[in-house]
Amino acid sequence: MTSILFIVFLPLLAAIVGGFANKSFGATFPKVVTTGALFVACALSWPIFIGFLMGGSEASVTPVLHFMTSGSFDVSWALRVDALTSVMLVVITSVSALVHLYSWGYMDEEPDQPRFFAYLSLFTFAMLMLVTADNLIQMFFGWEGVGLASYLLIGFWFRKPSANAAAIKAFVVNRVGDLGFMLGIFATYLVFDTVSIPAILAAAPGMAGSTIGFLGYRFDTMTVICLLLFVGAMGKSAQLGLHTWLPDAMEGPTPVSALIHAATMVTAGVFMVCRLSPMFETAPVALGFITFIGAATCFFAATVGTTQTDIKRVIAYSTCSQLGYMFFAAGVGAYGAAMFHLFTHAFFKALLFLGAGSVIHAMHHEQDMRYYGGLRKEIPVTFWAMLLGTLAITGVGIYGIGGFAGYHSKDAILEATWAAGQPVAFFTGVFAALLTSFYSWRLMFLTFWGSPRWAASEHIQHAVHDAHGHGHDDHGHADHPAAEDAGHAPHAHDNGAAETPTGTGGYHPHESPWSMLVPLIVLSIGAVAAGFVFFHQFIEADAGEHFWKGSIAFDEHLMHAMHEVPLLVKLSATIVMLTGLLIAWAAYIRSPGFPAKFADTFQPIYRFLLNKWYFDELYNFLFVRPAFAIGRLLWHKGDEGTIDRFGPNGSAWVVQWSSRVAGRLQTGYVYTYAFVMLIGLTAAVTWAIAG
Repeated sequence: MTSILFIVFLPLLAAIVGGFANKSFGATFPKVVTTGALFVACALSWPIFIGFLMGGSEASVTPVLHFMTSGSFDVSWALRVDALTSVMLVVITSVSALVHLYSWGYMDEEPDQPRFFAYLSLFTFAMLMLVTADNLIQMFFGWEGVGLASYLLIGFWFRKPSANAAAIKAFVVNRVGDLGFMLGIFATYLVFDTVSIPAILAAAPGMAGSTIGFLGYRFDTMTVICLLLFVGAMGKSAQLGLHTWLPDAMEGPTPVSALIHAATMVTAGVFMVCRLSPMFETAPVALGFITFIGAATCFFAATVGTTQTDIKRVIAYSTCSQLGYMFFAAGVGAYGAAMFHLFTHAFFKALLFLGAGSVIHAMHHEQDMRYYGGLRKEIPVTFWAMLLGTLAITGVGIYGIGGFAGYHSKDAILEATWAAGQPVAFFTGVFAALLTSFYSWRLMFLTFWGSPRWAASEHIQHAVHDAHGHGHDDHGHADHPAAEDAGHAPHAHDNGAAETPTGTGGYHPHESPWSMLVPLIVLSIGAVAAGFVFFHQFIEADAGEHFWKGSIAFDEHLMHAMHEVPLLVKLSATIVMLTGLLIAWAAYIRSPGFPAKFADTFQPIYRFLLNKWYFDELYNFLFVRPAFAIGRLLWHKGDEGTIDRFGPNGSAWVVQWSSRVAGRLQTGYVYTYAFVMLIGLTAAVTWAIAG
């Protein structure tokens, strides 16, 4: 399948050309090359996906090159394409192509556009290498590649200290998870004597029940391997405990947020678990742990999202929560449902992030929702796009008829969880769906309804001031990196319009250019139609034939059982969606002063959620401060006090002292040298006589 070579390597070629072209060719040439390459890759990916969807394609492996051989360790780079890969291909290339196009407008005034577009294409290439991997080493290459590219993109505005800190945080936290992933790969090779994914998956059932020795104890082999691999997934997909990097990743440009959250980095962990699902099926303890972590992440992120005021951070915590859904679906064995939600989530989450970017663009890069209000008439296309995205993520639909994308995929996960006999995960997911509806509609009401609150924004007023010729930022363009920081909230209480001044202050929001609106329109189609169009292929199984055959473990009995769950289970997501909508409407439209009163009444809970369960503070106390203390100790006592003292500084002191002594002996008088020679001669004669 030669087209897969073009799909994978065109983004790499575009990244190289765009990066080396840099500013010498102007901004247009690198943008055309990178964006054109992604649209070609996207156009080639959809026929592959449709071929598997229609049942006319078979899995294939396209050799690329022989990498290395050492004994039984043989690594040949090859591109594997099956049904699972085809889903990831259309998700990655479609979202990435639209993000490239969107960036033409959003980054228009950025002076370093070639570097930005080169990074985007490099990111896409790394993810494509990951999902087409035929062995674990190649998967690890892509795994680390997206980590590197995310570091470069999150810290794209390298003159901004908070962006550099966020990039380093993402890199370091992912190294923790990647250590587990590496150990999992080492253990897999130790047990199976190969890194070939097909060979490992074929041999995995035979290892069920076996044990492996470590430190004098015996552990279940597959449980150990799968837990180690899942630690890697926890880091890359921001699951509870290793999630802290993801919200801070909002320091990068908004198109980066959309790419990371919708199509690339954070979905890598879900893909890996589904790709290796035959291995995980042999480790029930590991699956139970995945279910617990997924449900806990789903709940945690949803609670935090209810209090955030930065529009991008609300959507970021939404991503954490939705990833939790995918993982606990995989944990109960519903891998098809997990991938279906990954597929639909890519469309509506990219739509929400790019829609948020359009709002930020319209509001002169103000991100605090408390400075918005009344925008639905000012930016109507953006409003309708975000409304469709909100309808999709909250799961709006009618039982027996259909609905938006999230209605089909999220409901499928909840029904499968109940059918699998996991009531705790089910009720956690239902409660998270209630919170998702609340914070999603809260975002919409604060942004697009109510009276305008733009005059209170320092960012907007400074932008208006600069527009009249009173100064410019150090980049010479409107998209100043500092504009991404919305840390100047007017009040401690997140109460919407109640405590923020009204008025426009002479500024009126403007709709985004068409290069930004076209991706919103295209993604809106996916947010509306992706659920009901593809539900049958992703979830159903007919007489042993299904879309996923041969690519993931597919429990046909579970998929059939989910259709037999009680009606109340099927309606639960719709009920809580309406409940969350009504609560948000009552709090932010009917009685806008209620949130402030609620926050005052339940101040400890509000502070706990506003500060994200104090995970950052806890990690700072447990890990960061001790690490810095150890570093200072080794620096002052070890490096300076020991190595430098007795090493270079000590030898320098000896040389200095010796030179002073020698200097005193060099008087320049002949009688002094004669006296020294006499002493030496006397000593020599004495030694000779004594000998």
